[in-house]
Amino acid sequence: MSEGAPIVDETFADAVPGRYWHMLDDGRVQCDVCPRFCKLHEGQRGLCFVRGRQDNQIVLTTYGRSSGFCVDPIEKKPLNHFLPGTPVLSFGTAGCNLTCTFCQNWDISKSREFDKLQSKATPEMIAKAALETGSRSVAYTYNDPVIFLEYAVDVAEACTAHGIKNVAVSAGYICDEPREEFYRHMDAANIDLKAFTQEFYRKLCTADLQPVLETLKYLKHETDVWFEITDLLIPGENDSEHEIEEMTQWIVENLGPDVPVHFTAFHPDWKMRDKPRTPPETLFRARNIALKNGIRYAYTGNIHDKKTQSTYCHNCGELLIGRDWHLLSDWNLVFGGNHVCDCRNCGTQLAGVFEEEHGNWGRKRAPVRFRA
Repeated sequence: MSEGAPIVDETFADAVPGRYWHMLDDGRVQCDVCPRFCKLHEGQRGLCFVRGRQDNQIVLTTYGRSSGFCVDPIEKKPLNHFLPGTPVLSFGTAGCNLTCTFCQNWDISKSREFDKLQSKATPEMIAKAALETGSRSVAYTYNDPVIFLEYAVDVAEACTAHGIKNVAVSAGYICDEPREEFYRHMDAANIDLKAFTQEFYRKLCTADLQPVLETLKYLKHETDVWFEITDLLIPGENDSEHEIEEMTQWIVENLGPDVPVHFTAFHPDWKMRDKPRTPPETLFRARNIALKNGIRYAYTGNIHDKKTQSTYCHNCGELLIGRDWHLLSDWNLVFGGNHVCDCRNCGTQLAGVFEEEHGNWGRKRAPVRFRA
């Protein structure tokens, strides 16, 4: 739990009311968006730094303010089974509700300098920018969208009205009621399952594992959101064979075999610079364990290896989608309508959300600037 941080030389100008909070008997206001349950006096911000108390309520201080917009390949989120090859307009704000010492987006997620955020972008502006750039979806990413829930939901509604899909890239650290609202507006998600031990979450993220597992089960059993899982493997912290065995067995038992899992390589960053980069062999070993335990689609990331980043039919072994660092090559699928594709060789359905033709965005990244 967090008691909140005092504000020095900051105001809540242009803040919008939050939807999830309640007043405590001792006069503090508790934020109920995530399991930190920050308890705030007037003028304090929560640990995420973007939600604070103003006029006896919780407000969001970054509504409409972004750390940047960029058109990415959807595979970069990473999502390998959701509209492959298509461009996605990606953006985030500032702050985070986790304190991961190994954060690889720390310049955004740990930012306390709101003056570096871009000029305001309204939900309608973002939806139109997605249309103008040919993006099939908008991704709420770079920092966790849970903490700017009200803004993300409004943007998602505007995008949906224009036929644009919505993608959440999140650590899944969110409470039940806001989780229901947030994912009601999402079409796809990538959940960062940082480890499979409570010790890791407590020591390196000052958080808890169980709420993340609850989010994964909620997505699988109570929504139609297509989701995939990312596990950043850090040498000596969460890369043991035992932990990967337990995690992948839990995934198959609780989520089923069709949820893709991405094992990605760590590089020294933020406050964890004493660890070496993850050897490719560690990722290959994790992928093999996942496949052995029944996960049908296991991938490696942050390394260059076409074999382990391509998609194969779980029935006959046919190469279905060839990938080389986000660039698609082989496409051995037959479109069956209703976002379904089947193996060209044996007819087995490939889990995911597909269109008749795959995209050809490739590896490009294209920054997007909004006019003032």
